[in-house]
This record gives sequence, C-alpha cells and structure tokens, in this order.
Amino acid sequence: MAATEQVILVDENDHPIGTTEKLHAHQEGLCHRAFSVFVFHKGLLLLQQRAKEKYHSPQLWTNTCCSHPRPGEEVITAGQRRLKEEMGIDIPLQTVGYFHYIAHFNNGLIENEIDHVLVGTIAHQNIYPNPLEVQNHRWVTRTALEKELAHTPEHFTPWLKQALNYAIWEE
Repeated sequence: MAATEQVILVDENDHPIGTTEKLHAHQEGLCHRAFSVFVFHKGLLLLQQRAKEKYHSPQLWTNTCCSHPRPGEEVITAGQRRLKEEMGIDIPLQTVGYFHYIAHFNNGLIENEIDHVLVGTIAHQNIYPNPLEVQNHRWVTRTALEKELAHTPEHFTPWLKQALNYAIWEE
C-alpha cells in the first residue's frame, strides 16, 4: 500500500507549523503550502485541463502544473518534480512570488493555501502529459486567456486568476 501524501502546514506568513495528510488538510481547510507552475514558450502559456478523476476541480483548466511540496522538500524542487510527473517537462524554474487563497468546493473540500508561483520557459512544444493527472492541454496567449477568464470563469480553477497576477509572462 502506498504511503499517504503529506503536506506542510503553514501559518499566514508561510512558516511551517507541522504536517498532515493531504486529504485531511483539504477536508478541514488547514492552511498549507502549495505551488503553481507556469511554463511559457514564445509568448504562449501552457494550460492543462485537470483529469476527471481529480478529487477537486476535475476537468477545470488551470496553469501548467500545481501541487504541494512534501515535508522537507524545497518549493522549486517540488515544482520540478511535479512538472516532470504531470507534464513530462524537465526545465529550471524560478519563484516569482506567493499569495494566500481560500476556495470552497461543492464536495465539501477546502483549499486554504499559501501558493508559490513558479515560472519557466521551454524551448519546444513537445510535452508528454500523464493521463492520470491531465485530461487535455493547450497553449494560449495572455489576451485569449484573459478573455476566457472574464467570460467563462467557471471553466477554470479558482486559484488560476490570482496566480496569473504573479506570473511573469514570458513574451
């Protein structure tokens, strides 16, 4: 049996205060550390559509990759690990900021996260998404994404718009 995934509990200043099982953190709305990765190619952003099996936000469009660092794992290292696992991409990432958000889902789960925004650039568009994590993917311009977010926000994860404010769009 696989070990349950642990997340890092943090205070409002992102200082670690403990760990807990990932699902428990989402059931109880406990504040924990997360990250959102944005990958760019020639002015385009790579979006993913979350797999329908995800326990929250299934089939919604979001940034290239998002997850949680494991206890003892640096945010950049975790971002690179998950980017490779979810999208088959292995590139350097840099931190550009972080923010706190809370989102409530219809299934009773709660995201209460300090979300670190990571960015990177890929030299080509060849990617290899993991079908257990990603239902679909596409490249978008900033203008097209902003229009979609304005007209159909329900098609996107609740953290995307806020994270996008921190992402340095590689034009």
